[in-house]
Amino acid sequence: MKTRLIIFALIISGVFIFGQYKFLDVPKLDIKDVSSAQYDKNPSEAAEVLYRSYHYWIEYNGQMNIDVISRVKIYKKDQAEKFLNQEIYTYDGKNNNSERISSLKITTYNAENGKIVSTSVDKSSKYKSKESKNYTVTKFAFENVKDGSVVEFKYTVLSPFYWIAERVTVEDIVPIRRFEYVFDFPKFLGFNIDYKGSLTPTNRDVADKNIYGGEYYTYRFGYDNIAPYRKEKFVNNINNYMTSVRAELNSTDIRRAPQAYESGDLGGFKSYAVTWSDIRKQLYDSEFFGEELKRKSLVKDVLPADIKSIPSVEERAAAILKFVQKNYTWNKNYGEGIEQGNGIKNLLNTKVGNTGEINLLLIMLMKSAGLEAEPVVLSTVRNGLLMDHSPSYNQLNYTLAYLDISGKPFIYDGTSKMTTPNLIRPVAYNYNGYIMTAKEAKKINIFPPGKSTTYLTVDANLSADGTFSGKFSDRDTKLFALLNSEWYAEDKDAYQKESYKDRYTFPFTNIKTESLDNNEFQTSFDFDADTFVDGIGGKLIFNPLLFLYNKSHEFDQAEERRSPIELMTGYDKIKKVTITLPEGYAFENVPKSKKFRTEDNAIQYVYKVTQEGNKLTVETTTTVEDPVYPKEYYPAFKQIFDNITKLEGQVVTAVKK
Repeated sequence: MKTRLIIFALIISGVFIFGQYKFLDVPKLDIKDVSSAQYDKNPSEAAEVLYRSYHYWIEYNGQMNIDVISRVKIYKKDQAEKFLNQEIYTYDGKNNNSERISSLKITTYNAENGKIVSTSVDKSSKYKSKESKNYTVTKFAFENVKDGSVVEFKYTVLSPFYWIAERVTVEDIVPIRRFEYVFDFPKFLGFNIDYKGSLTPTNRDVADKNIYGGEYYTYRFGYDNIAPYRKEKFVNNINNYMTSVRAELNSTDIRRAPQAYESGDLGGFKSYAVTWSDIRKQLYDSEFFGEELKRKSLVKDVLPADIKSIPSVEERAAAILKFVQKNYTWNKNYGEGIEQGNGIKNLLNTKVGNTGEINLLLIMLMKSAGLEAEPVVLSTVRNGLLMDHSPSYNQLNYTLAYLDISGKPFIYDGTSKMTTPNLIRPVAYNYNGYIMTAKEAKKINIFPPGKSTTYLTVDANLSADGTFSGKFSDRDTKLFALLNSEWYAEDKDAYQKESYKDRYTFPFTNIKTESLDNNEFQTSFDFDADTFVDGIGGKLIFNPLLFLYNKSHEFDQAEERRSPIELMTGYDKIKKVTITLPEGYAFENVPKSKKFRTEDNAIQYVYKVTQEGNKLTVETTTTVEDPVYPKEYYPAFKQIFDNITKLEGQVVTAVKK
C-alpha cells in the first residue's frame, strides 16, 4: 500500500536563545485595533487573533498551573462563530483529585466616541455541564458583540496531573498576530517537548532559569504574524498537520528536589520515557484491558457449538464476528478498554458496550474457539494520528481484533453491524495501530482492503417530445457500501432525502434501497423527466450522461495546498448511460472516446462511447488508486478533474431521419 503521506515531527532539545524578546508580556489593547473595520492584508477575513498564550508552570508541590489568554478581533460576527462560544474542559479524577478553574474573566471591547468600552460577562452567563464521567465542561459566550468588537478571555486551570499537558495547536483558521507557548517546570522533573508541524518560532528560549523561587527549566516559543491554516477538502483531521506542541513527563530525580533534603528522602532517578513495548505492558497490567482478557471463564459457554466446530479458521473467525454483531451493540462511546464500572461481564448482561468492550469480547470469543486472536490498539481519526516517536497510552481510544491466517493479516471490528473481515468502521482507518501480544508490540498499517467501487447505471428511452424515461441504479462495494449501509440503517428517510431527493430535482418513483449479496449496497428508482433536452430547430440536444454529469468538482482549491489529500479509500467510479432513441431518429455530433492519466497511473480517466443503431452508450471510469496522496499531487487532481468536467460537458444531437 502506497500511502503517499508527508508528516513533519520534531523533538526539540538543546538550548536556544533568540534575541531579547520578552515572553508573556501581554500587549496593551490599542484603540486602533478596536476601531479597525477590516483586516488590512485580506478584507475577507472574519477575525484575527491579536494575542494568544498558553503558559504551563509546575509548582514544587506538583500542582500544574495553566494560564490561557485569548484576544480576538471580530471583523464579521456572522462568520466568526468559532471565537464567540467557548468551552473549557477540566478532568474529574478520583478522591477529589480533579482539575478546577480558579479564575475566568470574559470581556468584550467596543470603540465608542474614540474610547474603548468594555462589557464583562457575569457569572449567570457561564455554566457547567457534565459531558462524560471524566470531564466537566465550562461554557460561555461573549456579550455585546458587533462587527469590529474585540473579545478576550483569561482563565487559570489548577491541575494535579502535572505529568502531561495537552497538545496545543499554534495555527488557526484566521491570521494570528502573536502567539506564545511557555512551559516551565522544576529541574528535578524531565519533559519531552513534542513539536509537530512546519512553523518555526520567531522567538525561542530554552534554558535554565531561577524563577518562582527555585531552579526551573523552561521552553518558550513565540510566533509573530502567523498565516491562516484554512480548512481544506479531503482532510480527515486538519489538526494532524497544523503546528502544535505537547509536553510529557519522561523522568523524575527526587534527589534534586529541595523537599527531598528537608525530609531526608533522597529517592533517586526514575525514567518514565516509554516505548510501544512499555505501552504494551501498561495495557496488559491494566484492570481495564489486560485483566479483562484474562477472564476466560466469562466466555467459555457463550459461543454456540456449531460456530466453534467450523473447520476453516477464516470462516470460523467470520462467524464469530457475525455472532458479536448480532448480539451486542455499540453505545457510541470510544475506548481502548472497558469503561470504569463496566466490563465484559456487564457487556454480556446488558448487550451494550463501548468500542473497547465489544472488541475485547470479540478477541476473547475467538480465543475460546481456538483462534490466536490478538488486540490491535489505535487512535481514531478524530483523536489524531499516533505519534510513533512519542508513545503514549493517552493517544489510544480504539481496539480491534487481529488474526494471522496462513501468513495473511486479518482485522475485525464488532462495533458495527455492517463490518466484515478487514473492512472496519471508517473512524478506525487512521494509518496504523499496534498489535499488542503478551510478548511484543508490533506496528501494523491499517488501510481499507483495496479500492471501493461505485456503479452508476442509467438505462433510458427518449421520446419524440423530448421526454426521457428509464431506470437508475447506484451500487457500492466495500467501504462505500459500509458507509451508506450504516447511514441507511441509522436513518432511512434522511439517507434517501440527502442522497437522492435533494440531489435530483426531476420526478422519480419506486425508490428502493437494499443490501445485496457480497455486502454490496444499492439504491434504484424509475424516472420520467422532460428537463434534460433542449429542442432547437427540430433537433433534440442533450448531454448523454443525463443527470450523472457534474458541472463542477471539489478539487477547486485556489490557495496552495498545505495538507495531504486523504480520500478514505482508493476507488473506481463507473458511470454507464445507455440511451435508446425513438423510431425514426438518429444521432449526430457523437463525442469521441478519450482517456488520460498521470504518469504513474495514480489517477486515470476513461470516456468511452459506443453506438449501435439507435442506441448510444457512454461509459466513464474514474480511477484513484490510493487512499492518501501528498499535497504535491493536488495540481494533478485539479487538472484531471478540470478535464473530466469539460469532457463530460459534451452534448449529442438526435435528429429525425
